[in-house]
Amino acid sequence: MSSEPDVGFDSAAAVDGGEAFEAVVVGAGPGGAAAAAVLADNGVETLVLERGVEAGSKNVSGGLLYAEESAPFALDDLFPGVREAATERPVTRNYMDCLGDGNVHTIDLSGVHEHDTAWCDSVLRRRLDSWLAERVHERTAAAGAGLLTGVHVDGLLWEDGEIVGVTCDELDPIRADLVVAADGVNSELAREAGLMDWDEPEEWFQGVKATVDVPPAAVNERFGIDENEGVARLFAGDLFEGVRGGGFLYTNRDSLSIGTVFHLDSLAAERAEPHELLDALLTHPHLGRWLPDEYEEREYAAKLVPDSKKAAHPSPHRGRLLLVGDAAGQMQAQGPIIKGMNHAVSAGGLAAEAFLEARNRRDTDAAGERYERKLHGSGLFSKLKPRRYGAVGRLGEREAVADAVDDLVDSRLGRLGVRVAGGVVGRAFNSPFLLGALPDTRSAYATVPTVLAEELGAPVDAENGAEPPSLEERIGDLTYDTDVGNAHIELVDDGYDASGAAVTACPVSADGFGGGCYREETVRANGDEERVVSLDTQPCIECGTCAVVAETEWTHPRGGKGVDFHEG
Repeated sequence: MSSEPDVGFDSAAAVDGGEAFEAVVVGAGPGGAAAAAVLADNGVETLVLERGVEAGSKNVSGGLLYAEESAPFALDDLFPGVREAATERPVTRNYMDCLGDGNVHTIDLSGVHEHDTAWCDSVLRRRLDSWLAERVHERTAAAGAGLLTGVHVDGLLWEDGEIVGVTCDELDPIRADLVVAADGVNSELAREAGLMDWDEPEEWFQGVKATVDVPPAAVNERFGIDENEGVARLFAGDLFEGVRGGGFLYTNRDSLSIGTVFHLDSLAAERAEPHELLDALLTHPHLGRWLPDEYEEREYAAKLVPDSKKAAHPSPHRGRLLLVGDAAGQMQAQGPIIKGMNHAVSAGGLAAEAFLEARNRRDTDAAGERYERKLHGSGLFSKLKPRRYGAVGRLGEREAVADAVDDLVDSRLGRLGVRVAGGVVGRAFNSPFLLGALPDTRSAYATVPTVLAEELGAPVDAENGAEPPSLEERIGDLTYDTDVGNAHIELVDDGYDASGAAVTACPVSADGFGGGCYREETVRANGDEERVVSLDTQPCIECGTCAVVAETEWTHPRGGKGVDFHEG
């Protein structure tokens, strides 16, 4: 996609004098694409602005894309042919492997995987989003505007205290009756509007992923599937040293997506290093069943993920601004239920519908309230933030309660209960109702899976010879367009107490590693020593981790600058 496609307005005039549109959609991922498609198909002059050199070049996902039977919108309804042209494989099998003391106990997740599911495909975001962007551009151009890539929307345009449009690094301010912020988990628009913040690490997960090269025939053979089938596997237990989270493996057409997802507060508190946790999974003997003999990574990537149970905004709008997808915290992570892109699609469609209804009544200022009612009335918000979690899960996360449960599960009595009623645990992991109340504790991610493996599992019988690249090699293999002299990160407090967590939590930094974004140093002056942190923004992969765990001011690089993901 060109950075200046043939849109239905004079892009030179947009640079020189500014423009006005009925709607501006910021971000061309699935949520933004859905909103733009519904708007444009109903004759709304819609401009889509994407900061990457191509849609998908800034996006990362695990990733599984669901279409739910109960959802108000599904991607293939809005974009016919998307599955055949732009997704990877239909995911027809889903398992959770509990690992402990050299044993593995596998739980079939068919129950929860198939619940309310019309279809589920594995995806790589560069391929998916760029395909969607081409269709979005065609449809928005027909409605009088189009899609521009390489444009960083850096803020909101205000007039008399009201939002009236957006500002950009590359263009003059743009006015609009509707602004849809589909600009991801690090949404600058949501934060400027006071609708999201980076204050609480417990509200976020960090996902880190390796895309591993595997020929299609080898994928089929090693997983026992054909080209119209796919497998998802989750991993939990004793392989992550107590950091709250787990791992995943998804089959693509000619690669595997293998990664880890951890609660950011746990990652920071344990001073765990994301690349090492990923390597612990990649080199585990159990993974030897599926990894190729000649291990080769295509790409290393990372992103923050909102925990909708804590971060989903019940009123994701302010004036003309409506938030969809990760920008609104709409990522559902409840045990093995991991859904985000499908909810972004629904939210994008609902936001567009709300504006259309408000416009038909000549009251576009009411679009936000209509959108909120649709989110709640459609049942989408109750999936993201179940009331039962607020009533039960939060209680279970209190330290005293969590420690007591952990001790009980690991006791002789608890282990006896697992041996006697292990099948009950498997059924619990297949219950969407119970998973909606599951507390985010060490018990759920580590202790219970470990005990299941130790008490009910069989010895791991595979060997794994994978040798993942070093962190230095992973960073070096990525593509960057460095914006020299215009750094997008500013270290506000370089003291180790304030910012030291970034040295280990940043996916491209590590303790003692000199090539990442954050580095620890000891400074000697006047006979005193002080531990400080230094920053180099050039290898940044724009995950936003440092904005949460360190005293850092963080914005996106200018349009087209920074990291460029080829897989996503």
